[in-house]
Amino acid sequence: MSSLTAKYRPRRFAEVAGQDAVKAILSRASATGKIAPAYMFSGTRGVGKTTIARIFAKALNCEKAPAAEPCNECRLCRQANAGSAVDIIEIDAASHGGVGDVRALKEDVGYAPLEGRFKVFIIDEAHMLSTAAFNALLKTLEEPPARVTFILASTEAHKFPATILSRCQHYVFKMLPQAELAAHLEKILQAEGLQYEAGAVRIIARRGAGSVRDSISLLGQALAYSAGTLVESEVRACLGLAGQEVFFALMEAIAGRDLPLLSRTLRGVLDQGLDLGFFLRELSGCWRNMFLLRQAGEAIVPELGLPAEEAAQWTEWAGRFSPAHIHACWQMTLDGQQRVIKSLEPAQALELLLLNLACLPDLLPLSALGGSSSQGAAPRPVTGGGSAPRTPSTQPPPAAPPKASPVQASEPAPKPPVEARPAPAPDLAAQAAPEAPVAGQGRVAEPEPVSRPVAAAPQPAPHASESSASYAGGGGRNWEGFLEFVAGKNGNGFVTGLSQARGEFCGGVLTLSCHNETHSGMMDKGDNYLRLQRLVMEYFGPESSVAFNCLDREPVKSEGIIQREMQEHPVVQRVRETFECRDPALVYPRGR
Repeated sequence: MSSLTAKYRPRRFAEVAGQDAVKAILSRASATGKIAPAYMFSGTRGVGKTTIARIFAKALNCEKAPAAEPCNECRLCRQANAGSAVDIIEIDAASHGGVGDVRALKEDVGYAPLEGRFKVFIIDEAHMLSTAAFNALLKTLEEPPARVTFILASTEAHKFPATILSRCQHYVFKMLPQAELAAHLEKILQAEGLQYEAGAVRIIARRGAGSVRDSISLLGQALAYSAGTLVESEVRACLGLAGQEVFFALMEAIAGRDLPLLSRTLRGVLDQGLDLGFFLRELSGCWRNMFLLRQAGEAIVPELGLPAEEAAQWTEWAGRFSPAHIHACWQMTLDGQQRVIKSLEPAQALELLLLNLACLPDLLPLSALGGSSSQGAAPRPVTGGGSAPRTPSTQPPPAAPPKASPVQASEPAPKPPVEARPAPAPDLAAQAAPEAPVAGQGRVAEPEPVSRPVAAAPQPAPHASESSASYAGGGGRNWEGFLEFVAGKNGNGFVTGLSQARGEFCGGVLTLSCHNETHSGMMDKGDNYLRLQRLVMEYFGPESSVAFNCLDREPVKSEGIIQREMQEHPVVQRVRETFECRDPALVYPRGR
């Protein structure tokens, strides 16, 4: 079975899987005799570039040519199939890419075909040619002798000089869809007379990732492992792939926030030595299927290509999550694939990703955006002030805001914010990061500043242990109590710059007076502001807002004003008198 790739290499255009447009163009060119001087075939590995190049060269030199297909029966076709045709020259640019090799090729180009109608040069991995070799090939590609054509095959077309590409007819080979790959593999299994499970073929086609050669190689590997029948469980064991039961266990752990079950499932994945890259690809596919099933229902099943039984199982699992939760998990899994694979600790990176998926309703208030926490588990209180990824318009309306506590009810109604702007979207990593607080000092009354809304959506009430009403050292809802509340969270330094500011809470707005624009900008942007607004919401109430006021707003002085003030400074005057200097630039040169 190790020679399946060579045994089932196509010998006619009709036998090639996929690439219908390219096959039609080249077949018509072979039938009409309208041959270009040079062709460029580019695309990922294993999609048929070299195979189609050989079939095209064979069709041009077939004894029955011009014809749309080679006959594979004449002497020239048999020589081409055996790799001994004198007029079809294959060159591996990876090992023969120097300028000397190209000069030898140019000498060979000058000779007419010996037996066939055309002399065809197939240069594989042509992007490996050196710059000097490309320059030596330019004129030959543009004006080759009659009855000569070049076919350049490459996986990296972007490495070719524009002067080379402009001289070629460029055809891009596409990756094959999973359904076409599965159908091609089934033809091979039927030709071999082997029994197989449809699920096993789908797994190999998905693992092949659009490459026919990779898929056939994986098929040969799986057949060597099996006992005569291709079984899905044996294919997964052979290729190191996780089974459906692993993903169902993960969904159970994530839906119920069962961290012990999640840890046991992950340990099983790592102990089996499964392919983590393909594991994450399948996990993201699970979230995709669940999201589409949750939003579109049974109408989307034919587009997903899932068996009816498997589609019913994923539809049931989709009902246990809110659309917001599924969408966020899908996006996080896609974003985390490269981080896990390239991490120095891929196991810990994968564990962190799965824990984030399970604890997502605790890290971000999904219910505040119209979704609800997982329907399979009771929602937990959320004290953060972040937001979750946007969900489609079909999700349920936002939940009603919680009733105000007695302490909140005694406060006057908050003033409407002036020039209010929406709070920046929080970063998930910042919301999930550990918190470290600050201690501060005094307050001062300042002119009315520009205010900002703290949160656009109502938040669940914080735990009683963290509320201002039960905070022992707070001393009321004021600036000093807020500083003690922040300091009691987890030490000092939680909100950068807070201890250097002065604040006053009045009318539902906490006004922070900063020393200068730099100090204000440090507290008014990014994750620092997100933490500040969440703490203000927890202490002063969910409808409170934050405003900033700079104490130092001096205008920027021009260079001329600075020079004049420097010249009039008493110290500079005394230096000039002492050294009898008339030119101020000699006393204090510009730029120092």
